[in-house]
Amino acid sequence: MSQAPPRSAFTPRERRVLERATTPERVQRWLESLPYNHEERGETLRTFRGVVRTGKAHCLEAALSAATILEQHGYPPTVLDLESKDDIDHVVFLFREGGKFGSVARSRDPGLHGRKPAFRSVRGLVFSYVDPYVDRTGRINGYGVLDLRTLRADWRLSPRNVWAVEQALIRFPHRRFRSSDERYRRWHEKYLRYKERFPDRRPIFYPNRHRWL
Repeated sequence: MSQAPPRSAFTPRERRVLERATTPERVQRWLESLPYNHEERGETLRTFRGVVRTGKAHCLEAALSAATILEQHGYPPTVLDLESKDDIDHVVFLFREGGKFGSVARSRDPGLHGRKPAFRSVRGLVFSYVDPYVDRTGRINGYGVLDLRTLRADWRLSPRNVWAVEQALIRFPHRRFRSSDERYRRWHEKYLRYKERFPDRRPIFYPNRHRWL
């Protein structure tokens, strides 16, 4: 398994982020301060180094950045991949505190950001994303947990795009996840009604928001 790099491997700008973002909550705030990477000039998959350099991140770039930062503060670099029926996955950094699971995440949708460590199982954490995941085409149908230290790619500090991480997430085993069809239909209809009324907004009307990070 690959080892965490020493602090000397980071640039002064990167070290400043490491020194400030010492907890999952602080990493979440830092990620939310960055513009979302909409990949206007083509697809990217940047490491923490690339995110600091460009000042923006999409969901997988945010998960890799959180893993790199929090590894320096004693957290295992583990990510949770949420599979969707429309093949648009969401990846979050997975952590555990006090025996319970939480996450750090960045998304275009506020409901898919991080979660407080309030879940007794990974499946329980996944379930907290079920309702906010519903949009025109999305619905969670599987999930998997990956320890990034098992990868050969330099997912921490490479200046290049790390497509090998994406391929690893596609290939590694996922657990099938089932949820209520009636629940899905109810939230799908509610989402469509909301977007018809507010086409440029993102909904935040979900329950249990007190568990969001």
